[in-house]
Amino acid sequence: MTILCVRFQQSRPHEGALPGLLALLEEFTPVVEALPPDGALADLRGAERYFGRDAVELASVIRVRALALHGVDCVIGAGPGPMLARIALRDARPGVTRVVPGEPDAVAEFLACRPVSVLPGVGAATARTLCEYGLDTLGLVAAAPLSTLQRLIGARAGRELREKAAGIDRGRVVPNADSLPRAFGRARAGASLLAAERPFGLDELDPDRHRRALLSAAEEIGARLRAVAKVCRTLTLTVRYADRSSTTRGRTLREPTAHSAALTRTAYDLYGALGLQRARVRALALRAEGLVPADQASHQLTFDPVDEKVRRIEEVADRARAKFGPRAVMPGTLAA
Repeated sequence: MTILCVRFQQSRPHEGALPGLLALLEEFTPVVEALPPDGALADLRGAERYFGRDAVELASVIRVRALALHGVDCVIGAGPGPMLARIALRDARPGVTRVVPGEPDAVAEFLACRPVSVLPGVGAATARTLCEYGLDTLGLVAAAPLSTLQRLIGARAGRELREKAAGIDRGRVVPNADSLPRAFGRARAGASLLAAERPFGLDELDPDRHRRALLSAAEEIGARLRAVAKVCRTLTLTVRYADRSSTTRGRTLREPTAHSAALTRTAYDLYGALGLQRARVRALALRAEGLVPADQASHQLTFDPVDEKVRRIEEVADRARAKFGPRAVMPGTLAA
């Protein structure tokens, strides 16, 4: 069990609190991948050898330090790979680390009765298709012929699904903690990732409120990108639900952009593709990745007067934010 998936239980999770908590993990290993707004993956292979303790013992130390230094409890899942650690986190609770043993038979037993929707990358539409053919658990998927899965969801997706259902975890922890902004609402010029999160006071079922939250988050990311003269290549949406599970989807943009309207459209497309029906949503988070300097990115010329007008309004709004603060322009006023 060398990978930990940690979720910090903040009363109101936001990106600004995460860097300090990530620094705690970095005291044990430099291989830390931030999962905004309140989580992280940590590869403890080197730490186990250095400290002479296994991952579960180190998880207990991390939990105690988080409480003592930051007043934040955490839930932790541990497994031989990132995917299995994420799934283990679903069963974790404060004070007890949920562990997936590394032996193949134990992994298969752990996964067998779980619904297909727990796998990262399996959305509502894919899960619905599999369930229609009686493949509603990972054990059934792992035992199904590869050709059947490929007919149902495609050649590559079918092969990857069967591997994951069998417990084959090819993922790795990609360090990105240093790229998080050090204060909420501010971005460093060297950042390679920006995130904005919108929690709900109560679990929210209303799709209109979901979309308004996405609009606000997309406009925040756009403003922060423009403030450091960068554009992003990829936008990722994470939806956190009332049962502490989450769904993450990403999309590569047609061209790198910091244009709030383009980011908002992509966020809406990602949300719509999930096909959520009365889902109890606890928080929505957008993450802009693949950041590059704006002057190094190519752009397709546009002669759309509406688009040009919106971009000019963005420039005025950015100047207002710089002079009067981030709340100088209300979310939604720049929507195309």
